[in-house]
Amino acid sequence: MLIIHMFPCLSDNYGFLVRDSTTGKVACIDTPDATAILAEAQKLGWQIDEIWNTHWHPDHAGGNQAIEKALGSISLGPEEVHTRISPLSKIVRPGETVHLGESSAEVIDVGGHTLGHIAFYFAADQVAFVGDALFALGCGRLFEGSAEQAWASLSRLMALPDATTIYCAHEYTAANARFCATIETDNVALTNRIADITRLRAENLPTVPTSIGLERATNPFVRADLPSVRAAIGIAADAAAYEAFGRVRQMKDQF
Repeated sequence: MLIIHMFPCLSDNYGFLVRDSTTGKVACIDTPDATAILAEAQKLGWQIDEIWNTHWHPDHAGGNQAIEKALGSISLGPEEVHTRISPLSKIVRPGETVHLGESSAEVIDVGGHTLGHIAFYFAADQVAFVGDALFALGCGRLFEGSAEQAWASLSRLMALPDATTIYCAHEYTAANARFCATIETDNVALTNRIADITRLRAENLPTVPTSIGLERATNPFVRADLPSVRAAIGIAADAAAYEAFGRVRQMKDQF
């Protein structure tokens, strides 16, 4: 069983420390702010044994070397981290299984935001760490990949059980909600969710984590293949699903 400690980093990132309760082994999922991460680990009395990166962006891997130097942690992640920002102890690829003590996670290809972006899915705990591939009511900008690649990635995540808890890396939900409200205006589940988000943010409370089921019901980025979304964005009913998704992403970029 996993113990997950989430805390704010930088202006809108979240940091995650994950502990295998059987062995006490701890992993840091991404390294947005080494100073904050080390302080949180010290506060908990946890040793960071491993660093698991989802992609190469500096607000996800920029703290690797400082944590490795401070604690002797080993690091693993996609090859893009190793080649573009920080040498890794181990390169992992989609389809592989990684282990934290007695807990196991599947490495999932979620490329699109960056080409080599990966997610970590702990099936036994029904928990996934998805970096910037999927957000609450959103998804990451396509800085490197295509709409077709990103749609395939989101579809892999949407194939996970509805009860899967999703830890995404940014508090972008209020801004995402303002955009989503312009797409599916008749989606009651979305309307109710936006009210919850407004309340949470007014109290300075996080809107992360989310769940696969909640995103499936309310997030137009993963609902782009549905007639209600297609009609709202003005795309043909027979257009490919990834084309509809691409239109939603383009609209958000210009929102």
